[in-house]
Amino acid sequence: MRKVRWGILSTAKIGTAQVIPAMQKGEYSEIVGIASRDLAVAQTVASQLGIPKAYGSYEDMLADPEIEAIYNPLPNHLHVLWSIKALEAGKHVLCEKPISMNVTEAEELAAAGNIYPQLKLMEAFMYRHHPQWRKAKELVGEGKIGKLRTIQSFFSYYNEDGSNIRNIADMGGGGMMDIGCYCTSHARFIFGAEPQRVSGLVEYDPRFQTDRLASGILDFGDGASSTFTCSTQLTNYQRVNIFGTEGRVEIEIPFNAPIDRPSRIWLEDQNGIQEIAFEICDQYTIQGDLFSQAILNDTPVPTPFADAVANMKVIEAVLESGKSGSWINPNLA
Repeated sequence: MRKVRWGILSTAKIGTAQVIPAMQKGEYSEIVGIASRDLAVAQTVASQLGIPKAYGSYEDMLADPEIEAIYNPLPNHLHVLWSIKALEAGKHVLCEKPISMNVTEAEELAAAGNIYPQLKLMEAFMYRHHPQWRKAKELVGEGKIGKLRTIQSFFSYYNEDGSNIRNIADMGGGGMMDIGCYCTSHARFIFGAEPQRVSGLVEYDPRFQTDRLASGILDFGDGASSTFTCSTQLTNYQRVNIFGTEGRVEIEIPFNAPIDRPSRIWLEDQNGIQEIAFEICDQYTIQGDLFSQAILNDTPVPTPFADAVANMKVIEAVLESGKSGSWINPNLA
């Protein structure tokens, strides 16, 4: 069975700690190279993770004809720049979320992707590929909770490290760009639609100028909504509740699903509460294999790139609403 030969664009922690080990367990993904701006760093990480090739620059890896696909875990402000360079080098691109710093950048990357239709391009929202989310969407679609009316979600952690990229505004730091993007993404995923308007309440850290507490309302029309709160300076917590006229679905650990124990969701309806457990899996492994299969079979990627642009429009609208105090229609961006 042939595997896609992957290169990792940087030694970012999310890649070395989570994504690379997960993809190395995949049936269709082979990590053959990792690049850093410092060759010694790349060599050290490559040795630790059992990766055959190390590169002292991103350009060197993009120039290697053996590399077929690139995973881009660079800081947010470098997502579009290096994803475009990878496309220009003839590589398929899986880029970490959020796809860009703003809508204009996201559309720039979309346009670059259209120039190379033979190459696959996708935003790496790994949670969507976990069986718990596929099941949640299935339950809603089958009417198990009646008519979908509203979704409530919460995602937070505490981080006041000024040197951390999550607290550096120029690098795309802040809660909305780090974890709030999940809250907008999953609402659009479950509703299968785009919000007609959004409202945001956003508070900024005076030291970092990054949003540290943001709440939003997404109006999906006909009274249907999704509400969320995300924060970089609250106790660690995450939970999603999906409510319908006849029941609800609760997702225990919606985004950082554990890889060492089964994930659980609960379906509550007129018959009571039913726990649904899922076999132990790694959503990063699933994501890598699905993307690799799209390359090998020349089929569409699981999540079309238009979804990444649409999510960026909602993120931008929430932040804009937080400043203006007005409802914003993200579809006009």
